[in-house]
Amino acid sequence: MMQWERPMKPRPVVPPQCMAPSIGARRLALDVLRDFRQTSAFAQFSLNDKLIGARLKPEDRRLVTSIVYGTLENQLRIDYALDSFMERPTKDPLQRDILRISAYQILFHDRVPDSAAVNEGVNLARVLGMESSAGFINAVLRSLSRNKTQIKWPKREEQFLQYLHIMGSMPIWIVDALIEAYGEDEAERIIMHRETEHLMVMRPNLMKFADHEFEGILRSKGWKYRRGIAPHAFLVSGVMNLKLDTDYRNGYFSVIGQSSLLAAEAVQAKPGMRILDACAAPGGKAAYLCESMQNTGRVYAWELHEKRALLLESTKRRLGLENIRISVRDATEFRMDLEGTFDAVLLDAPCSGLGVMAQKPDIRYRIQPEDIDALVTKQKNMLNVLCRYVKPNGILVYSTCSILPRENAGQIEAFLADQPEFAVERLPVTFPEQLVRHQTPFGLQTLGYRDDVEGFFITRLRKTRVYA
Repeated sequence: MMQWERPMKPRPVVPPQCMAPSIGARRLALDVLRDFRQTSAFAQFSLNDKLIGARLKPEDRRLVTSIVYGTLENQLRIDYALDSFMERPTKDPLQRDILRISAYQILFHDRVPDSAAVNEGVNLARVLGMESSAGFINAVLRSLSRNKTQIKWPKREEQFLQYLHIMGSMPIWIVDALIEAYGEDEAERIIMHRETEHLMVMRPNLMKFADHEFEGILRSKGWKYRRGIAPHAFLVSGVMNLKLDTDYRNGYFSVIGQSSLLAAEAVQAKPGMRILDACAAPGGKAAYLCESMQNTGRVYAWELHEKRALLLESTKRRLGLENIRISVRDATEFRMDLEGTFDAVLLDAPCSGLGVMAQKPDIRYRIQPEDIDALVTKQKNMLNVLCRYVKPNGILVYSTCSILPRENAGQIEAFLADQPEFAVERLPVTFPEQLVRHQTPFGLQTLGYRDDVEGFFITRLRKTRVYA
């Protein structure tokens, strides 16, 4: 097996050639950012869709990905730098995004010459019919290039909150929330954490391959990989267009985050069980449950939105899952006929998503402080409804991709006070010990900088008593 050492200092993935991407590549990156700002499209999905139809060299595809994620990941820091070179900072969103993607290369890439980043930014403005803006963009970027070492960044010792806000590119309300939850030092580590490698997490179809057999498939494709810490997880690089891969289309393997895989693993699905996945789309966890039961028993996969339920249908067909039943259903609406009928219920609840900011940097700008109260209320309602479906001695697994205690440990503490028939169990022996040692009386909170997985909360509860 190939073993990789993680680099000490995060480096953007860039092509070896010392040149900027083509206008086509730069335009693609700009279009992804515009989708995010104009339609609130998720950057990950927009980028993937656009790359599928793009005729770009592999090095340009890698650089476009780096520009999109790097610009979003460092947006507030980039804006701070740009604004210091503008007498009247531009409020035009298209001008701003052209400046941002060029500034990202100037400030963070050392293999793309500054002159190329400046010139291509100006050329892009002209291609888009923004001739009147070309001179302004040129002047700002050239000033940034000449004077980038003179920027007066906030100093940690003097302006700690502003330092985390700007240097960590984190909205100030999130900075405040993380300091309150974790203290200054831990919050700083969370905020300043960056992914050094953008790897795809794959796992074999458990009905078709053992792990060692799946390694043979990976080797045959020439992809670089290493084992993850979650069961059956492989961290893979070098994948260009997965949807065209024959083995993927034939259902030989799936793509799923390690923390999501661990949430499904916490259920401990066994052949013949009857399991509910209450918020199932796009289907990665439900598929893992089905395969763990070797296509026996039943997994009931619920999804509130019909369009997302179609993703479940696609997953079912691709993997050959015969033991899944998909429904468009609101998990907050109680079904009397289902009370006490499930061996296990998995609730991967709607949440803020702040635990996966390193993988999806646009989340930090998408979520607003007023959203948290509504999410916490929804999570509580779901827990109180879904727990009633669990059989005596059955299992309820609650998870989120959040790092806010209100959505996680605080939620479970309140749940246990309301539902004394449930008790938190130690996570299964199949969990990595380096994670289990961080489990608290209310569950496990993973942190990206510490655990090398996405920030998730996972707890496993058993229904120990039944009250009349």
